[in-house]
Amino acid sequence: MAAWARAAAPLAEAAVATPAEPWRCGGTWFVGLDALDNDTRGTVGATDFPWDEVGLAPTALHRAQVSVVRPGYPQPSPDETEAGFRFRLNRDSAHLDGLIAEGPEKRRRVVEPHRWIIGLPLNAADAGASPLVVWEGSHEIMRAGLLAALQGVPEADWGAVDITEAYQKARKRVFAECARVELPGVPGEAVVLHRLLVHGVAPWAKGARAAGEGRMVAYFRPVMGSVGAWLLAP
Repeated sequence: MAAWARAAAPLAEAAVATPAEPWRCGGTWFVGLDALDNDTRGTVGATDFPWDEVGLAPTALHRAQVSVVRPGYPQPSPDETEAGFRFRLNRDSAHLDGLIAEGPEKRRRVVEPHRWIIGLPLNAADAGASPLVVWEGSHEIMRAGLLAALQGVPEADWGAVDITEAYQKARKRVFAECARVELPGVPGEAVVLHRLLVHGVAPWAKGARAAGEGRMVAYFRPVMGSVGAWLLAP
């Protein structure tokens, strides 16, 4: 994992230096979707992806997201409502990947059912430098809440169902019942998340420091076959 991070870091830094998208949150977050120049096996340069070490079966991978968070995160921005900023600041912008908010009312459907999420830190950063945050056990609460909302709907049609209220209700229960855990990391480590786990990013703690632009992490989220598998598989 350390060798992969060393090989990936210069490519990630190059992507940040010539960004294909603007920084968000008042210039404190580079989303970096598909920014890393890896191949479908996860190889960067001549360095293979550490499948055995992370404990995952090899699968085809997209170009990794290179997420970079700077000191001061988050800051207000014109593309985010005041309520959205407060949620980012006070609730770490907690969310479930794969749900796409559509239209002016931000109605949600399951559009990208991911197999799992893995994050590999690419540079050194203090624990308070906007670490990844997860809510322990939240995947089972989210699974139960979404399945209840889909009762009576043919499984083949689950991806077309508006699950906004069910999602928000289940997430509210997560906040009340699940422990919030911060997961800072360093190069040579990896974090593997269940695809239904609620997660987010903590605000940058006062005095925290990171090498380079800020905390830099490569994320992979390969898509699985169906919304049914996404909700029903272990």
